[in-house]
Amino acid sequence: MKPLSAVFQDVIKEVSARSTTSTLVTEHNVYQPGQAEIVPMIDKIIETLLLPGSGVGGLAHLLELLRFAQTGKACLLLLEHYSNLDMPIFSYLLRKDPQGQGLSDAIVAIAGMKLNEASPAVAAFSGAYTRIVIYPSRSLQGLDAEKDRAEIIRSNAINRGAMKALIEVKRQGKLILVFPSGTRYRPWDPDTKKGVREIDSYIKSFDYMCFVAINGEVLHVREGSMLDDYISRDVVRCTASPVISCPDFRNEARTQAEAAGLEDKKQAVADSIMARLEVLHREAEAERQQFFALSPN
Repeated sequence: MKPLSAVFQDVIKEVSARSTTSTLVTEHNVYQPGQAEIVPMIDKIIETLLLPGSGVGGLAHLLELLRFAQTGKACLLLLEHYSNLDMPIFSYLLRKDPQGQGLSDAIVAIAGMKLNEASPAVAAFSGAYTRIVIYPSRSLQGLDAEKDRAEIIRSNAINRGAMKALIEVKRQGKLILVFPSGTRYRPWDPDTKKGVREIDSYIKSFDYMCFVAINGEVLHVREGSMLDDYISRDVVRCTASPVISCPDFRNEARTQAEAAGLEDKKQAVADSIMARLEVLHREAEAERQQFFALSPN
């Protein structure tokens, strides 16, 4: 397998040249509308990598969630996270369905600031899609209260701005997309598939949600930049669960945690989310296997 940068060097250069995405995040620019003219260029990469049979399962569930959002309900999409192409692929596959364009247009992703600040090229890819940028809790780990005081102050300002932006858009017919693990899954680090405690706050302040499993992988995580990740061709399926009531799910998870004697209720909710995603992933993988008959050897 070859790295993304080696195979799609020309496309990456063109995306970077046209991007207007800021590589510095402040509390004043956390809401970042997508740069639509870049999306077709990223679509070219995705079209090259996806095999026949790739698509969206459970589209009816997503359309139901969108209808809730359009009535003013706050709605979440909780996705598995394997690569920095997860969001572009999900958007692409939605738009390939005649009913999916409205879904894709409604998505506002919650994105870590590293995607803006890691490199101009990564920022350009991320900036193609509408996002609210946050300072992730994982990035705060290891900071010293005294030595890193300025960075901690900055993180607080960015997250206050992000919360304000989220409050403004979440009842405007949008679907707020969140990766509950907070980072891409790295097979050598099992903790990267653990849900972050902060996801409990999202569940608490939203009305409805769908889980989305991602099966199949065309960009394989390595240490370093997204551009260093290896590519391969694969059948990729994004599979949505039925619509779930956020209050009901949260109350059930917290009740089960209390019955089990667990003190950290927030982590218990996060763990319940990841467990449900894992079940959905396994069911979707069994279904995905049938699509390989459609793909060339």
